[in-house]
Amino acid sequence: MLRTHTCGELNLTNTGIEVTLCGWVQRSRDMGGLTFIDLRDRYGITQLVFNMQGNAVLCEEARGLGREFVIAAYGKVAERSNKNPKMPTGDIEILVDRIEILNSSKIPPFTIEDNTDGGEELRMKYRYLDLRRNIIRKNLELRHKLAIETRNYLNLQGFIEIETPVMIKSTPEGARDFVVPSRMNQGQFYALPQSPQTFKQLLMVAGFDRYFQLVKCFRDEDLRADRQPEFTQIDCEMSFVTQEDILDTFEGLTRQLFKSVLGVETGVFPRMTYDDAMKNYGSDKPDIRFGMTFTDITDLSKGKGLRVFDNAEIIVCITAKGCSEYSRKQLDELTDWVKRPQIGASGLIYVKYGNDGIIKSSIDKFFTPDDLSAILNRSDAEPGDLILILAGKKTATQKALGELRQEMGNRLNLRRPGEFKPLWVTGFPLLEWDEETKRFYAMHHPFTSPVPGDIPLLDTDPGKVRANAYDLVINGVEIGGGSIRIHNKDLQKKMFTVLGFSDELAQEQFGFLMNAFEFGAPPHGGIAFGFDRLCTIFGGGDSIRDFIAFPKNNSGRDVMIDTPARISEEQLKELGIKLV
Repeated sequence: MLRTHTCGELNLTNTGIEVTLCGWVQRSRDMGGLTFIDLRDRYGITQLVFNMQGNAVLCEEARGLGREFVIAAYGKVAERSNKNPKMPTGDIEILVDRIEILNSSKIPPFTIEDNTDGGEELRMKYRYLDLRRNIIRKNLELRHKLAIETRNYLNLQGFIEIETPVMIKSTPEGARDFVVPSRMNQGQFYALPQSPQTFKQLLMVAGFDRYFQLVKCFRDEDLRADRQPEFTQIDCEMSFVTQEDILDTFEGLTRQLFKSVLGVETGVFPRMTYDDAMKNYGSDKPDIRFGMTFTDITDLSKGKGLRVFDNAEIIVCITAKGCSEYSRKQLDELTDWVKRPQIGASGLIYVKYGNDGIIKSSIDKFFTPDDLSAILNRSDAEPGDLILILAGKKTATQKALGELRQEMGNRLNLRRPGEFKPLWVTGFPLLEWDEETKRFYAMHHPFTSPVPGDIPLLDTDPGKVRANAYDLVINGVEIGGGSIRIHNKDLQKKMFTVLGFSDELAQEQFGFLMNAFEFGAPPHGGIAFGFDRLCTIFGGGDSIRDFIAFPKNNSGRDVMIDTPARISEEQLKELGIKLV
């Protein structure tokens, strides 16, 4: 090894020993007779000292070192007179007697500091420099620890890690596939997997009753802070289990990760049905760190002559504690916020319950004081509170108010960092109707089993069938989801029929799976956690990009290597592809 120690391990017990450190020049300080250099590697920072009186030539050489030069420093460990308690190595310094420049460096395009002056696009272009920053390094170390702890836990639970193919068959359901042309079978294409779903079910048929994989998945969809075109899942499947068995196993995994990685005890995760989540929070992934649950005031609000209420399917509100003093400007800003296309509300109604007991609202013309008092009573409002009301179509209004609830949680600092509130959401609808195509789609995927008692409804009222499915939600973020699977060929065939598949299409796309079900498929179910999202939650981040070594930007581009990119005419010719 070129070095005897790292830049993060030396302390007072090492005083007096000769050492060799290697790393990057973080910063240099010329103090006249002394020059100080902070030397950085992955493990930390150590201060190097050069004395003009002791060795003027060496001191001048040190002053010529630029930021991010790679050097080896040889010297003796000494106790610092001006200790730095904020650094693990802050009690010592190295009295350098020789340096070796291992490589020089251009001036970096941004500072390699936690609080850098580089914008995101610039940092993505020079990601290899961004990765030197302490904050990003810690994110990747956290990711590593979560991966190790996950593997250890699942191994102790009897799971076996098996790799599944990356080049598979394209399917018509779900998000868009990334496709890969075949040179040897021109005109035909592989698809990159959106998940290993069918393969892990086949592994259950094969008798590997506890499978897992930390697996790359690919989806060609619009991107945002919690999405990337390629992402990682903790993918799992189990045989001979009920829904409760799966929830217990993976609640155990999640609690173990919180305890071993963050030192946090989360306790038993509450359960909530999909219907209750939508009714009380307007979201199937509610943040339960704070209250502000919905109150339905439909019966109290209709028949008052206010058209927006009288024509509404549902009228619901939330109570913002202590916000009765909101100004007209603040309320107008909230109204504009809910009317944005992303939220889609037509307007916002408010009722102020002043600290002095006086009630004011934007609907005083239509509602008597007694009418407004009835709304306040049902909302459990107290003096000083503000009632925010939305009205309209049921599902759209619930979702819009759910977004407003989260926004108010942010504005009132109720979504506290470092506090974790996981829960399970269960009882999802099996299917959702699409008005544009006039057909049902699977809410999760076509292999999700219906709740056994609802199976007859597939023939009579498919929209009312509940799925034997479940999601893990932490702080308003869907971390993972899964279901008990269909393992019977006839039921799987019926499911495809409800989804509008012809027998020919079902056989073409999934014949291999239905054929496998004829050879003793066991009852099975599974779950997949979004590993990037899990890392982001644990690290307190806002974007999964900060927890991925080499992410894509919002346009799906890797600006560092400049891809996607065109390929040569010769390559296209080999693949039998002609661009129009």
